[in-house]
Amino acid sequence: MQFTYHPDAKSQFLQIENEIYNYLFKARRHKIDDKIYFRNLKDNFIYLYKVNSIDRKKAECELISSEEKIIENKRKLHIGWCIVDPKTVEKTISSLNELGVDKITFIPCEYSQKNFKINFEKLEKILLNSSSQCGRSSIIKLEKSNSLEDFIKTYPNSFMLDFSENLIETKKDEIENIIIGCEGGFSKNERKSFDLFKIVGLDSNLILRSETATISVASKILI
Repeated sequence: MQFTYHPDAKSQFLQIENEIYNYLFKARRHKIDDKIYFRNLKDNFIYLYKVNSIDRKKAECELISSEEKIIENKRKLHIGWCIVDPKTVEKTISSLNELGVDKITFIPCEYSQKNFKINFEKLEKILLNSSSQCGRSSIIKLEKSNSLEDFIKTYPNSFMLDFSENLIETKKDEIENIIIGCEGGFSKNERKSFDLFKIVGLDSNLILRSETATISVASKILI
């Protein structure tokens, strides 16, 4: 772990309880006078604390220093992800966070199953753990759009990933927003909403699952 997430990191004293306590003092076996880095992931600072006391259910740490330390990808990428099974998102989102994706907007599309609901609270918890592991000083921003049409109105410069000879590598410097389909891809009507020059493809004849396409796109553009 590069740091431990605590929402109150920055305060002079931190009380450590519950899951964080179990991780730091039972799994990691930290002791009195040990020094531990924390972030609150709301500002760009990393905070160094010293362990002052430990009892059976909680511990107290005292702030000894802080440093502004921004660790982010140089490029910004916003993915409009047509809604897929939430379990698929939960398995994939840590990798997208590590790659440096800035934002994901979930979009109900024609081929999205209507009963799928995104659990934002659960995803945020996964992202907090991911950033603690990879050292990122933020987490992916999450939002939901009402429809593909609304998303395009809000982000008119968006590209669409689909089968195309217009390869993503040739446009990667222009892409800040890209829409990726759910299982089954895009309908004919959805394809018609895009200018052909804003439809890009991967150099593969294989049909990729939505999560594979999402990770591939993020990798091509960001690293």
